[in-house]
Amino acid sequence: MATIRDGNKAALVVVDVQVGVMAEGWDAPRVIGNVARAVERARAAGTPVVWVQHNDDELPRESPQWQWVPELVPGAGEARIHKRFNSAFEETALEATLAGLGVNHVVLAGAATNWCIRATAYGALDRGYDLTLLKDAHTTGDLVFQDGVKVPAAGVVAELNVVMSWLSYPGRTNAAVTVDEVVLG
Repeated sequence: MATIRDGNKAALVVVDVQVGVMAEGWDAPRVIGNVARAVERARAAGTPVVWVQHNDDELPRESPQWQWVPELVPGAGEARIHKRFNSAFEETALEATLAGLGVNHVVLAGAATNWCIRATAYGALDRGYDLTLLKDAHTTGDLVFQDGVKVPAAGVVAELNVVMSWLSYPGRTNAAVTVDEVVLG
């Protein structure tokens, strides 16, 4: 059973909006713009922004594809978390960072919807955080299975938005809202 986190303090967690990840993202320019707008809104509201950056064999640390997209620049003093697994919570300092900030509510944006965003969303809920997915600020690429079946990225994004609107955990809230609808601060 998860420990429900008391309080009413949010953090915007931006996951994997990196050059190599976004190169395959559906509607990437729009999503990047929405993530940038969410970051601006969080900073203006005094809401902490936490940056999560993936590295693995396909995204080697310090490589050009590992870098943040040019439109997004972590601010001085904003936490940076490095990860090797889909969930931003697994074997990282994310949970300790959020605890140090007094956060009980994760506002989530980034990529890739079906891998790191989904895993991080469930990881947050499993650890007792309230969760808001920014439904217009996450993306992924098309899924193509070995048998040739293709699931378009837009469908993957829409499916997670619906799931995060209907999912229910005891003592926690979760939602999927637009960048313009999210309450920060």
